[in-house]
Amino acid sequence: MKKVASVMAVILLAVSVIQPQQVHAAKSVSDIQSQLNAVEKKAQEAAQQKKKAAAQKKKSQMLKARTQKDLGKVLQAINEVSSQLARVSSDISQTESGLRQAKKDLAETKERIHAREGMIDTRVRMMYTDGLISYMDVLMASTNFSDFVERADSLRMIVDQDQDILAQHEKDKQFVIVTQKKLTASYAKAKSLYAEKAERKGELDAKENEKQVLISKYNTQIENADDITSEQEQALWDLADKRASLYQEKTALEAQERAAAAARAAAEAQARAEAAANNPPSSDDGGGYTPPSTGGYQGSGNGSMGLPVNGARISSPFGYRNHPIQGVYKLHTGVDFAAPQGTDIHAAQGGTVVVAQWQNGYGNTVIIDHGNGIKTLYGHIRDGGIAVSVGQTVSQGQKIAEVGSTGNSTGPHCHFEVRVNNTPVDPMGYL
Repeated sequence: MKKVASVMAVILLAVSVIQPQQVHAAKSVSDIQSQLNAVEKKAQEAAQQKKKAAAQKKKSQMLKARTQKDLGKVLQAINEVSSQLARVSSDISQTESGLRQAKKDLAETKERIHAREGMIDTRVRMMYTDGLISYMDVLMASTNFSDFVERADSLRMIVDQDQDILAQHEKDKQFVIVTQKKLTASYAKAKSLYAEKAERKGELDAKENEKQVLISKYNTQIENADDITSEQEQALWDLADKRASLYQEKTALEAQERAAAAARAAAEAQARAEAAANNPPSSDDGGGYTPPSTGGYQGSGNGSMGLPVNGARISSPFGYRNHPIQGVYKLHTGVDFAAPQGTDIHAAQGGTVVVAQWQNGYGNTVIIDHGNGIKTLYGHIRDGGIAVSVGQTVSQGQKIAEVGSTGNSTGPHCHFEVRVNNTPVDPMGYL
């Protein structure tokens, strides 16, 4: 919407610039002044739209930078959560492997338990069928005391072995139970942690998408502002042309009016002289002739111009280059004179100021019409540094502004531009 409003303002300005061409004939100075006032009013409205577009671009650039910074933090958080998810996933895999091993161990343990239970059952059945008498029979069958002791030791070993089997049986069962509990708890914890991290990553992915959408939106706003700037730049030169045309016409009419007034004065003087000759006075009371004033701007357009900034360094010549801010390969339509902030800027030639205002890319700008289709532009003037006003006639070398760094600028300098019939030419041929 802002682009549409700005473009409409540019169109209105262009219309206001073009329409008066059809009604220039047979008009008075007051008519031309009315046209100039109308152009000035439209120019002020366009300037307000341009300021809004520039402010929107600056705001969009600031918001884009802030969003990109936030996006960087979100992406870093996503990387951290992704690493945590990878670790949790690895833990889950290890836990699942442990559970599979525990299941295998449990099966083996059950087999051992089953085998021991079979052996114990056999022994119990033997004890049940044969009773303790069998043990006594074994002892009583001893042939001597030494044989008795050996038989007793053997029986005790059998009893001890049975006790060991029962203890190992209980130990294996407890081991399997504890291992299963630990693995089950670890698996549940890992699953819960994975779900938590996955949810967190989902939130971060949503934030990333939100930031990307915002950055795309700001890029569009900035591109729209750049488009507006190009259209407004053309409108600026159209405005300069119209102002120059009207001022020249106004100056010519004023000269004609002065010449007519002078002619009338001369005729009246002639009439008075003739009357005096017919009626000679007693004494000569004087009278005289006042030559007509020529007025108006007499631009040379012969390529002889003065330096706009004395003692300055040429930081960028006329010609194609990579734009230092936009990064686009395009024509640099003027010469940059680098100088400290506040250094005086002088009119390269005498002429009429047709633009003295803010213009986005140029910043604070002055354009002087020198006649014969030649104009000069002085850009990036510091805030409050414009020393002339629209319609003012300036002479060559007159201070018109001060060096600044407004608009698309990377440091204090004066962008000096020469245009012939609105086509930019290398200013060095005129200096």
